[in-house]
Amino acid sequence: MASAAVMSGTEEASKPFMVEMRAEAMRLHSKDQSREGKVQALEPPFATWEPTLEAYVQYLVDSKLVFDTLEAVVDRAAVPWYAELRNTGLERSEALKQEGHTIPEPSPAGITFASYLEELSENVPPAFVCHFYNAYFGHAAGGRNIGKMIAEKILNNKEMEFYRWDGYDVPQLLQDVRGKLNQVTSDWSREEKDRCLEEIEKSFVYSRTIRHCLI
Repeated sequence: MASAAVMSGTEEASKPFMVEMRAEAMRLHSKDQSREGKVQALEPPFATWEPTLEAYVQYLVDSKLVFDTLEAVVDRAAVPWYAELRNTGLERSEALKQEGHTIPEPSPAGITFASYLEELSENVPPAFVCHFYNAYFGHAAGGRNIGKMIAEKILNNKEMEFYRWDGYDVPQLLQDVRGKLNQVTSDWSREEKDRCLEEIEKSFVYSRTIRHCLI
């Protein structure tokens, strides 16, 4: 069932879709995660997590598989407008290659998520865009908070490459990508927009599954 209210034609035309995306994503956060959150917390607070180095490396491996998949999809551009989402500056695959740990195989959680992204990219592009948005915007916000917690607990405060964008202004990158996404979605039907919004909750479920090993 669609979670977003149907807007009038005038209101819909005047509001960039990323405004809707952000509002719905924030609504589905808990109060612990965001002042705008409306749902009950489904994870304990970061401060109580007890990650191990082994678990963190597994998290990095699964995250790399997810970001590799997102970046391969937009590079391949089977849907032509995916090409607009290339080379945003937010890409994480190369940064993950530089972490230097012994690398295990991806877990079932990572493999399942990556396979689902491939399927959506071919069959339900609006839902794929939802995951693209949440992966990069979520990592640049809450993901960096996770990285800080892990650095403090098990890495002697070492900042990992996964959480750095050296030489880039991250807020500007996010603004630029938001603009690209607004352009890509500007001619979507209301049905396509609602399908994208409906996918947010599932996106959060997959993300929680990937990081569960850290708790």
